[in-house]
Amino acid sequence: MSVQTSEVTVGTMTVTDLKALIRDTVEEVLLEILSDPDAGLELHPEFERRLQESVAYAQAGGKMLTLRELAARLELEGE
Repeated sequence: MSVQTSEVTVGTMTVTDLKALIRDTVEEVLLEILSDPDAGLELHPEFERRLQESVAYAQAGGKMLTLRELAARLELEGE
């Protein structure tokens, strides 16, 4: 149930209406927070090709680095 807050005050709402307003508000905020801002965007062809190569490499048993190994290689450890 959607409640139009511009025409109703909390004092005149029923408990059911207030719960519906809270539920709608929470749902709206969660959708804003959890939505993917990149949804619908296209990848550049070169990036898409490299991503597919990376996935294929990993699926074929290619060596994957842990975050710690990558940081050590990039000398980021300790920062």
